[in-house]
Amino acid sequence: MKTALRVMITVSLAIAGAMVAQATNYSLWINGRTGGGQVGNHADFSYWGPGTTAAGVNKKSVNWDGYNRISTTNGGVRDALDCYCTGPNWCYVAAHSAGNLQIGYALALYGTSARSIKTATPNSAGQCSDSGAGTQTGWNIKWVDVAGGAAGGSELADAGDWAISEPLVSDLKTSTARALYNHNSTTGKWFYMFAGSKGTLYSFVLPGQDDEVVAYHSSGGVSGSSGAAFCNPSDWFCNDLTLGTAANQGGRTKWSYHTVAFRDSSEQFDHYARGNWGGIVSRVRADMAAYAQ
Repeated sequence: MKTALRVMITVSLAIAGAMVAQATNYSLWINGRTGGGQVGNHADFSYWGPGTTAAGVNKKSVNWDGYNRISTTNGGVRDALDCYCTGPNWCYVAAHSAGNLQIGYALALYGTSARSIKTATPNSAGQCSDSGAGTQTGWNIKWVDVAGGAAGGSELADAGDWAISEPLVSDLKTSTARALYNHNSTTGKWFYMFAGSKGTLYSFVLPGQDDEVVAYHSSGGVSGSSGAAFCNPSDWFCNDLTLGTAANQGGRTKWSYHTVAFRDSSEQFDHYARGNWGGIVSRVRADMAAYAQ
């Protein structure tokens, strides 16, 4: 459920945007590991599901390869942010899995940098031309929805359950992911975390509740330099992941500007989109369709 404050922010920014000539809102979707969509093609939603499915106003797929390290692939994400989130235009951002690292990295390291205002008409490489309107500081982002976020890393990477030849797996180790950038530095953009818990296959590797790929400590935006076990309230054997911004049971806090919008207390949602807006992505898609307008 959206908070009243979030709805008010969305409505006020929409009204303000309507007052600016030719202002447009966009919904950017940033994929996770394995990629799937053609890099640079913002109309290719093959990673997510049918492109005809409602998933926010003027949706764009920010495709990156899902294989190489965040530092070497983040430029393409910044290109998309420059295209659609500068000048009079505003963006809503949705991210899945390692896409959480991508948007977090961009905001923490480049969110206060000077950005050229672009035309919002990308070429085949996903890059836009300068509009001639000068520069601005950072990007116009209303908020970020995160499905099964991997910004806290995954114990599957620690244990070598994924091919160690993949450069991205190095970034997905829990200690590395948490040290990759300052997760508290979001330039004031709110991250709404959607945490799934239908985990079975790898439950012995992932601590607490998990969606088969990431544990609650990551998908719930829990702060700190390492992971820990967090569960649903029905589980008596580990601390609860709390909703909202409140500290978790046991006192571990969430990163700044991170709030748990959805906790899978019924254990219904796993990590996988399956090319059909599935798993925990389905909850973020519904949220974007309802509120990213």
